[in-house]
Amino acid sequence: MEKGTPAIGWAARDDSGLLSPYSFSRRVPKDDDVTIKVLFCGICHTDLHIAKNEWGNALYPIVPGHEIVGIVTDVGPGVKSFKAGDTVGVGYFLDSCRSCDTCSKGYENYCPTLVLTSNGVDYDGATTQGGFSDVLVVNQDYVLRVPESLSLAGAAPLLCAGVTVYSPMMQYGLNAPGKHLGVVGLGGLGHMAVKFGKAFGMTVTVISSSPRKREEALERLGADAFLVSRDAEQMKVTFLCPLH
Repeated sequence: MEKGTPAIGWAARDDSGLLSPYSFSRRVPKDDDVTIKVLFCGICHTDLHIAKNEWGNALYPIVPGHEIVGIVTDVGPGVKSFKAGDTVGVGYFLDSCRSCDTCSKGYENYCPTLVLTSNGVDYDGATTQGGFSDVLVVNQDYVLRVPESLSLAGAAPLLCAGVTVYSPMMQYGLNAPGKHLGVVGLGGLGHMAVKFGKAFGMTVTVISSSPRKREEALERLGADAFLVSRDAEQMKVTFLCPLH
């Protein structure tokens, strides 16, 4: 029997969430699979929830990580979109049924049998292990090309935090110059929204409960205005006299 691809990762083995070295095997690459050397993987709060079993669905041992950027090292004979040496990324899921109503409409993330990149169950019954590892084997349809002009370390969070903001902005038309975007909270998603909004040519106002975020919002990220949500008078004035 052909052996799978050897891999080394960092795994949580119980709800302490502590990670330790873990040796395992990726699946035997299929004709339409891409083998990726992992270079960077972001840390999402979902990884912490899963590692500590805070959602009650942990499949230990768990190798977390779903904001993955790396280099293609090999491709199957059926792969047409990628070649060895390409810079690529993999996000929160790595397969879906491709035949249900949501898959057919391009909303694979709503597929009832979606296969998560980490702590999921693949169609062969194997538990999926994420990007806190050295190698990944993924079907070509769930691999994304990453422009070489991007910082690879900086690009990794775009595979989850980035797309979580970008997708609804595109879907609801929040991507046109001249519009005014309000961003509530300047955390992992909020700062992405500010950067996307400015890149789209929008006027961006950040609304935060923390006055300490003002400098980051205005000077580092380029927001046009900053409001402190705990300041009732400021919010009242803004409501009565909207920013332009």
